[in-house]
Amino acid sequence: MPKLVQLSAYGGLDQLTIVDVPKPVPQAGEAVVRVIAAGTNPGEISIREGLLKEIFPMEFPFGQGSDFAGRVDSVGAGVTEVAPGDDVYGWSDKRSAQAEYVLISTEQLIAKPPALDWFRAGSLKVVATTAVAAVRAVSLKRGDTVAVSGAAGGVGSLAVQLARRTGARVIGIASDESAPFLRSVGVEPLAYGDGLAERLRAAAPNGLAAFIDLFGNGYVELATTLGVAPERINTIIDFAGAQKVGAKTDGGAAVATRESLASVADAIAWGDIVMPLTAIYPFTMVREAYTELARRKAHGKIVLALDPTVKTPLRPTQSSELP
Repeated sequence: MPKLVQLSAYGGLDQLTIVDVPKPVPQAGEAVVRVIAAGTNPGEISIREGLLKEIFPMEFPFGQGSDFAGRVDSVGAGVTEVAPGDDVYGWSDKRSAQAEYVLISTEQLIAKPPALDWFRAGSLKVVATTAVAAVRAVSLKRGDTVAVSGAAGGVGSLAVQLARRTGARVIGIASDESAPFLRSVGVEPLAYGDGLAERLRAAAPNGLAAFIDLFGNGYVELATTLGVAPERINTIIDFAGAQKVGAKTDGGAAVATRESLASVADAIAWGDIVMPLTAIYPFTMVREAYTELARRKAHGKIVLALDPTVKTPLRPTQSSELP
């Protein structure tokens, strides 16, 4: 029987189990996709731990994951947009992407560009739409200087490049290990940690026009200390800090359209934007994947591989059993 990741209660990694389920059957307007790759995102940790249950109320048991890519297996009555055998990527609003088969509305599927590999396509939706929203929120224009915290993470690695495409000068706050990547995409790296405010003032003596916070941990307050206007500060994580100073909190929901997602996918496929991958884990190692994600040290995306016959661009970690 097909398998999927399932949670039976809020909690830690022990709640992540892989269970057998009946193969879904598509109804009118739906398709079933055989998943090849599925993404992981920090927000899924918060959902699992019950920290977002007021925003995303769930009924147990429920699945996990938003992003996926795969091949259409079957379609429901009247579906003409896709056909069995089509290569697609998309997203699940039901948080059920980490599964061998996903039942999905065809409105949430996009044809995968041939040049876009399965693992970037399968982990794209959340980071792409969040990056687009975060950059748009601060209204960048040519000549602006913007600082981005968490600049080398899954969202940050795309956001800094989208910010560069506006003509802005981008300062990327990240670890020293991420500096080579940031330089390679035209971003000026700046190490986080003690003395950051002084380093930012030295790097931008005329001040920052905008600040994009993708990490939390006081960056909204730092931005206001540096004189950035609240309407040009956007955070995707520090909601309390944003409320305190009047900053923005635009995330993926602000631009969650097929058009915005496809525009980023096409840019990656054509090589206009680089999308780094940190690690690709076999489906059975979902707990290990989220353990690595929780460290918040990932340079790019951590992805789950569901089809062992598809070659991965990274050396896969050896599989382990998961009940």
